[in-house]
Order: sequence, then C-alpha cells, then structure tokens
Amino acid sequence: MKDQVKIAVRPLVEYVFRSGDLDSGFRTGTALTEGTKAHQQVQRSYGEADQKEVYLAAEIPYGDLLFIIEGRCDGLLVLEDGSVMIDEIKSSSSDIPAAMEESYPVHWAQAKCYAYMYAREHGAKRMKVQLTYVQVITGEQRRFQQEVDFTELEAFVNEIVEQYAPYAQMLRDHQIARDKSISELDFPFASYRDGQRKLAGAVYKVIGERVHLFAKAPTGIGKTISTTFPAVKAMGEGRLERIFYLTAKTITRTAAEDTFSLLQSKGLHLHVVTITAKEKICPQDRVSCRKEDCPFADGYYDRINGAVLDILANETLIGRKTIEDYARKHRVCPFEFSLDLAYAADVVICDYNYIFDPRVSLKRMFAESKSRTALLIDEAHNLVDRAREMYSASLNKGDFLSLQREYKSLNAEVHQAAKAVNGFFIQLRKDALDSGRKEQVSQQVPAQLIEQVEHFILAAEQELSLHQDGEQGQLLLQTYFTAQSFVRISKLYDDRFVTYAEISSREVSIKLFCLDPSHLLREMGKGYCSHIYFSATLIPMSYYRDMLGAREQDYTLSLPSPFHREQLEVQIEPLSTRYHDREGTKLQVAELLRRMMAGRSGNYLFFFPSYAYMNLVYEAFIANFADETGLRLMLQQGDMTEEEREGFLAAFDADNEGTLAGFAVMGGIFSEGIDLVGDRLTGVAIIGVGLPQIGLERNIIRDYFNSGGKNGLDYAYVYPGMNKVLQAGGRLIRTETDQGRLLLIDDRYLQPHYVALLPDEWK
Repeated sequence: MKDQVKIAVRPLVEYVFRSGDLDSGFRTGTALTEGTKAHQQVQRSYGEADQKEVYLAAEIPYGDLLFIIEGRCDGLLVLEDGSVMIDEIKSSSSDIPAAMEESYPVHWAQAKCYAYMYAREHGAKRMKVQLTYVQVITGEQRRFQQEVDFTELEAFVNEIVEQYAPYAQMLRDHQIARDKSISELDFPFASYRDGQRKLAGAVYKVIGERVHLFAKAPTGIGKTISTTFPAVKAMGEGRLERIFYLTAKTITRTAAEDTFSLLQSKGLHLHVVTITAKEKICPQDRVSCRKEDCPFADGYYDRINGAVLDILANETLIGRKTIEDYARKHRVCPFEFSLDLAYAADVVICDYNYIFDPRVSLKRMFAESKSRTALLIDEAHNLVDRAREMYSASLNKGDFLSLQREYKSLNAEVHQAAKAVNGFFIQLRKDALDSGRKEQVSQQVPAQLIEQVEHFILAAEQELSLHQDGEQGQLLLQTYFTAQSFVRISKLYDDRFVTYAEISSREVSIKLFCLDPSHLLREMGKGYCSHIYFSATLIPMSYYRDMLGAREQDYTLSLPSPFHREQLEVQIEPLSTRYHDREGTKLQVAELLRRMMAGRSGNYLFFFPSYAYMNLVYEAFIANFADETGLRLMLQQGDMTEEEREGFLAAFDADNEGTLAGFAVMGGIFSEGIDLVGDRLTGVAIIGVGLPQIGLERNIIRDYFNSGGKNGLDYAYVYPGMNKVLQAGGRLIRTETDQGRLLLIDDRYLQPHYVALLPDEWK
C-alpha cells in the first residue's frame, strides 16, 4: 500500500516554481479582507451558469507515494460553446502584469493543475485557463487566457509531482521517525509538580476537542513543559500536524528552545524552527532585499529548495545560529529561509505577529494546515497591547513634507502625491487652531486621506521600482511601507476603532487606533485547531477572556501557586505614590527601600511605574544613603544595548559580597521573563500600582469601554497596571527552594478593589 501525501495545489506549485530574486516576486500579501474582497468583486461578475470556489481533487501515484492533490479553483466559467474555462484570481496591492509575458509561471501552474483535475474528472480533451489579476487599491483588472490539451496538462502535472517527490519522501520518512519517537517519549522529569499534571491534561483535552484554553498558571508550575509535552503527544497521535509556540520576548523564546532541547535529549525526533526578526538576523549592514544590495536576495528562489532539503535532512533544533550557518552555505537570506522552513517544521517558535498581525503573518498557512495546528501563546497577557499595536496605524505630516520637497525636481508624481497628503495635514492643523483643540478624536475613517495615500502609494511604487538609493530613496521606501500599513488597517476599521489626531507646533500626526482587538484576534486566529493562552498573570480572567476574543465554548483554568506561603514575606507600606505626591514622598520611599535592605544583605530589585519616578527616588537615595558600607547601586536605562542588559542581570550573582540594589521599571525588560533563582534575588520592592501614564490613548480606551457598560478605568488603567505589578513581583520566587521579601509601597494595596487583584500568596 502506498503512503498518502495530501497536499493543496498552491503549496505544491509554489515549491516547484520558485525562482528568481527576493524583490521580484508578485506581492499577494494583503490585509484580512482585501484579498477576499478582490476575489468577490470578480466573482460577482460571473454569469448564472458559472460556479465559484469549486473543490477539485486528483490522485497521482509516484513511486511508493500516492499524491492526493486538492484545492478550490476560484471560478468555473461556462463558455458559449458549452465548454468550461478555469479562472484563477490573483490580487495584489502592487503593480499587476501589463502583458501576457509579464504574468507569473506559478500562477499559470496553479490554474493548469485545476484544469487538469477538472478535465480528468469530466473527460475533457482540451481546457481553457484564465488568469485574472486585480489591483486591490485601484480595482483595476487584467485577464490573460491559454488553451491547453489534456495530454499537455497531464504531463505538466506529472512533472510537478516528480519535482516535489524528493521533498515529500523526506517529510514522510521524518514523520515516521517523529511519531515513533513521540510514542516512546515519557515526561522528562521524575514527577509532575503541583498543578503541572492538571495544566498538561487541560492542554491535551482542548486540543482533542478543538477549542481554546485560558490558563492562569503561576510561576514555578513549569508552564513551558506543561503545554509543549501534551501538544507533542497529540501530534504523535495524529491530532496535530504543527505547533506554533508564540512569545513576546526573546528570553521566553529561549526557554521554549531549551524545553525542546530537553525533550530531544530524551529521544524526541522533531523539526523545531525559531524565527528571528529580519533586523536582527540580516547579514547586511542595511536591510534591503534588492538583488543589487544583497547577494543573499539575488537568485534566492533558485537556491532555496536545496537549502531547505539540506537543513531538514541534517538538523532538528534549528535556531538562529544554525539558520545563519546554512544560509551562508547556500547563499540565501536567513530571514526568508526561516519563513520557508516554518512551513515544513513540526514546531515553530516565533513572535505573536507571525500569526496575528495582518501585515506580517505567515500567508501560506492554508485552511487544511491551520486546522491541524495548535497555538501555544506564552505570556498571553502581553497580547492585548501588542494586538492594539498590530491593528493600529499612523502617519506623520513631516514625512510627506520632506518627500514633497525632496522629489520636487526628481519625480513630479511623487511630489504631487506627497503634497496632497501634506495638504490634508495642513488643513487639519488649521481646523485644530480654529477650534482651539490640539487633539481631535473621530469615529469615522478619514476617507479623503485614505484616497490621497492610495495615490501616493502608486506613485511611490513606480519610483521605487527604479530608484531606492540615497537618503530620499530610503525615506520614500519607509514612508511607502507606513502608507501601505495605514491603508490596510483602514480596511479593518469599524466601531471598535477611532481616528485621532495630535497637533503640535512641529508635527501633525493621525492614527487609526484599535480600541478592542478581540474581534481581529479571533479573525486572524480563525481556523487553527486550538489556542492555548497561558500566563502567571491572567488576572482578572474575565478581562483577558474578553480582550483576547474568547468564545463561549472555550475553557478557563486557574491554578494555585505551587509554593508555600512561608517562602514569601510580604509587607505593605500605605504611602501615596500618586503623581502629585511623588516629590513630597520621595525621601520616605528611599528610606523604606534602605530599611528593607538593612535587615538582610543580598540582591534587590526595586520597580517603579516610570523612568521619571525611578530617577527621582534614585537621586534621593544617592543623596542620603549611597555612602553606606557594602552597598552597590545599578540603574536601568531606557536605551540599553543587549550587552548592557546582560551585564545588568549578570551582576545579580549569588556570591556577591554586601548588597546590590537594582532600580528598574515595571513592564520593562527586567520585570518579565527573567529567572534570578536562589540567592541571586533576595527581595523585590514595587513602588506604586503600575498604572499607565494618563494620556489621550488611555482616556479614549476608558471612554470606549465605559460607553459599552464596562468599567473603563479598569480596562484602560487598573488591569494593565496591576499586571505589571504581578509580573515584577513574580521575579522573586522561581523554585521550590527560593525565599524572599516583597515590599509593596502604595496605600491602594489596602483597598478592596486592588486587594482582589493580588495573588492569594501575597495577601
């Protein structure tokens, strides 16, 4: 019996017909609805006898494999003579082909595969195929047609299968070894910690039921192994094809890599790929994907299949260094290489945005693959504000004014397009001056501005296709991408958005601001088997279920801390840290911090709600207590390099003599995801309740949720602030043997509303 290989038409032809340079491909990536709308626009013009979204399939044997090729063609058009023509629709926000010879072989290949399937099933001897290109911004359409004999179609499809077969055979052999290793894999520790088995069981259950899980799992339970191990087991049983481990920070990515390394040391055979941001992994001094600027982009698609086969045949843990090594060997872009590997890997470790951001998400994740993919979303509390960023976009007047000036003598179309957008901002400033308000908020999408920005995009594209050099070229490229993002986000605009403008003497900016990201998170996550949202600080759970798009059928799990109360000594000092009291109480705060350290030498972290407040207390501490014997102070800076961050953490050594005190900010790089176990951290002080600074955006969020019958103050300020508090305090007790002192400085820690948001072990 032959092993079956089930594959959709599009990934099959994309694998075989990749060739050329990174910057020469047809850009089909669009926002959530742009591509769908373009397809629907064409399909609405079909006749009564025509069909759309028609499922087609064919079985093709090759060696010891049986390929089951399937897909949905965009249109089956019935012609006047009764014959049928395949219509394949391709949408793009970039230029569309102007002539037949400029169309793309991969698109013809997809259309011909559908034509072969239809002809084979219905006995047709000849088939017509049509490519319909749509420019999503202008709505422009172009059509190209071919007529092909069935024998040609059959030979064409067989050749595609033959070229794909070595890759399919490698994946088949890997899957057999993978599933065998999973069946023999035991939990990698001698026993489960308290709560660990319950979390692992819940993850396994929701994957089986194809629903989502929201899990509050306190520090020390071992969240990473408790979510990855049951997901891997589900994969071995055929319930999953792929796992995405999504994180917000590099340090949690490292924890996931370490966990899979541990499992592989116990016999697991799995392809694990980590995606590193383009800016970090790019081997060039300046990120540019033009073949003229980068040898790794020049001819990328001619070499990528060989690179993918090589690395998958020889490696399993495929992190940043491994990808960089093979990228140099095969002369391919390491970032694009990692994306191509992601479609073949069993596990992908990456940032949230590769799934949830419409601008950068993995666009070749098709429905069949999604339905067999689980999302493990680590530190899920971070996703609320990250999603707001993903689904918001802004423009600045200054960029367009600069382009208007720079291109006056270089390109009349770019000059005029930039001038029109700049003119919109000039009028906006005038209206603000007339009204006496420097901030303007509207619930309407700025249609006039969108139209002007679309014209700018078209003019910029034409110029960039010829020139990208010099400072003006880089400014144009950067503004072009910003403008594209603005237009894409405008297509998502609904009553969960507002438009706001801020006007100052030097700048005018306008922002499409997403207030409630839950709907778009659901849309971007639609089709995946299960989402596992987990964090130590999903408090209150109702807020995070609401903001992350939970459905009625999704589960909630809240686990108690595995540590004993005796491990943590908690002290509350009811001193006001409100903004207007900070100058008057700074010395008292400094004295409380000194007293905290006086009883016990060691390493301490003091967390503040802002850099300004941190510096205020730090200066008071320096002026009064810095000369005490054996006391060493460190201060977090806002622009620390990676080496400086590592140096800051390395200073917290268990063998330090005397006392070390680190001043840091809540919500920063040292308040989440770091492990200072044992004597590396003696005590933590949290000054204030972490509320975000009062400002326009937070007030807009507050008013929006108030209008919807919810507590807007909590949604905008209290819940995000207290989450930072919980994360900072969570740095203290990391293992069963840790002991520590926690000092909470603020009178609100005695108010019932805030007490309810504290973990039981803090009360």
